[in-house]
Amino acid sequence: MTVAKSTALRHLSRLILRRGLAVSAAALRHDTTVWTPTPLVKVSPAAESLFLVTVDVSRSPELAASYTSPGQYLHLRLRDRRTVLAISSPPSIAASSGVFEFLVKPIAGSTAELLCELRRGDVVELSQAVGGGFDVDRISPPEKYQTVLIFATGSGISPIRSLIETGFGADKRKDVRLYYGATNLNRMAYQERFQEWESTGVNIVQVLSHAAPSWRGERGFVQAAFARAKRILSPESTGAVLCGYRKMAEEVTSILVSVGVASEKILKNF
Repeated sequence: MTVAKSTALRHLSRLILRRGLAVSAAALRHDTTVWTPTPLVKVSPAAESLFLVTVDVSRSPELAASYTSPGQYLHLRLRDRRTVLAISSPPSIAASSGVFEFLVKPIAGSTAELLCELRRGDVVELSQAVGGGFDVDRISPPEKYQTVLIFATGSGISPIRSLIETGFGADKRKDVRLYYGATNLNRMAYQERFQEWESTGVNIVQVLSHAAPSWRGERGFVQAAFARAKRILSPESTGAVLCGYRKMAEEVTSILVSVGVASEKILKNF
């Protein structure tokens, strides 16, 4: 390599480095997120490959007050790494107990994995709750929307728990079904809450993609289980709530729209 080429490459490298640093600095200047340090209360198994993470927001009233609607989410920062988490506890829990709860899947190498390795008292940083959540006003009043179909897969059950436990008039509707999909029963979170949820008027349809031979419930994927059952008597008085894998959401949405359910009555939180 000639001296001239070597000099030119060094100059280009310095230019790229300077520009890279400038971009990073600009990104930092434009990050207007307000981060609130919050201590962990508990990290415990919720199911196979899922953890319940509880953080204390009792000393952060503005953070707690930012959570007003089931389906909202926030940004969590840990060791300069970020992740997005839907809040699984209902807003009332923040007000009464001073905590946020999350259902976290610790994917290898992810921020979520680092989070699930923490212990009580360790500190993470949280943004305020963002997003509009599930706009249940679009499927209200209950007397008009008698059928509500809820679909969740894996950790997508997290904000659905908040929706159910906040209440959306399930007991005033004729047909409220939750299609909840997981690989097997060991990976299905919140089973200890099912009886309470059903007492509020929610009929739970468990769907397992890799069920044991003894399983007598629905098998396969959520969208297939719903397609087999369907049973929508009045599409114009039907609403839906979806949270989980994109393919599931897309296919369920397609089925609902094809039978006459209005797309604006199909609620998502992202």
